[in-house]
Amino acid sequence: MAVGIKDAVKLIGVYIICCCAVLVCTMFLNYNLDLVGIKGLIDSPASAAMYDAQVMTSKVVILVTGGCLLATSVVTLIFYIKQFIDSHKKELGILKALGYSEARIAGNFWVFGLCVLLGTATGFALAYVIMPKFYEIQNSDNLLPVFTPSFHAELLVYFVILPTLALGAVAVVYAYVKLRCPVIGLLKGKEDIDAKRDFKVHKRIFKHGKRDIPFLKSLKSITLRSKKSLVFFICFASFCFSAMVQMSVSMKELASEMMETMMMVIGLVLAVTTLLLAIATVIKRNAGTVALMRANGYSQKECVNAVFGGYRPFAYAGFAVGTVYQYGLLKIMVAVVFKDIGGVPDYSFDWKTMLIVLSAFVVFYEAVMLICAEKIRRIPLKSIMCD
Repeated sequence: MAVGIKDAVKLIGVYIICCCAVLVCTMFLNYNLDLVGIKGLIDSPASAAMYDAQVMTSKVVILVTGGCLLATSVVTLIFYIKQFIDSHKKELGILKALGYSEARIAGNFWVFGLCVLLGTATGFALAYVIMPKFYEIQNSDNLLPVFTPSFHAELLVYFVILPTLALGAVAVVYAYVKLRCPVIGLLKGKEDIDAKRDFKVHKRIFKHGKRDIPFLKSLKSITLRSKKSLVFFICFASFCFSAMVQMSVSMKELASEMMETMMMVIGLVLAVTTLLLAIATVIKRNAGTVALMRANGYSQKECVNAVFGGYRPFAYAGFAVGTVYQYGLLKIMVAVVFKDIGGVPDYSFDWKTMLIVLSAFVVFYEAVMLICAEKIRRIPLKSIMCD
């Protein structure tokens, strides 16, 4: 069995994250490189202060945003590959039994790098489409000499070619590591730990029947422990929503409307993408358990709470971390980056904005939970008949 193009298409989350990362980094690093080219034309203290502030801002955005999104891209890619291997273990086991080596099978996973290529190329192209307007807005006060975007070929290498090769290599190496297990383990179609987990849970459902509160608490804990990576995605989704939305609203006096809009859109896209990825995986992984619970008299509310209830504290913890992060970053920007720029107001924590964004997040998160509850309600008992 070879990994097909249609399998790589499923990595929409990686595509979106790579696109956002390259879009932001290309715009700011291209601007930074062009700024260096006009340094000799600066002839006033105000212009020099603005130049230093713009250079520092670009570096901070590239390191913080680009670094965070790069790490998330790697984690998301590995998560997708693990999901693919777990759902195709029997086919992969047959290939190993026929004599195919781990290296030969893992080599097919290079196609997962295609989503990275598409994402980075899209972000790179969008950056150059937006860049003329971005340059104009960045110098709206006319403190710097007027200059236009230049194309820097090295950015194409740094942000499109190298990430594609690197993450493609990550996909192959990770697949190779995951495939280094006995053939019998792959032919079973499930990891032993997952099979034991499902057996114990289903046995307790039949044993205790309806409304066993200790069992419901235990199931909530087991669900969290069995998919620790999903806790990361839910925390990250909440973090993106909190940090990006609050930052875009709070920096009205510190940045342009274009920057505010871009940050908000990126934050919302990342939040929705990662949250839906995590929730869909939770539903798929617990379909059999939910079907058995409903067959034994557990209510819809109890099923939903057992499967999703344990993630709610992590979601709000992610929101809290995002709140602290955006406050700290904006405080540093004002106190350090723009300290020599006249007319920049001092920044203090905006409680009103935080409460509004928190209310919006609660509505968003709980709405997603309601949609998922409806999907759970439709899970038929036959979904576990093949287990």
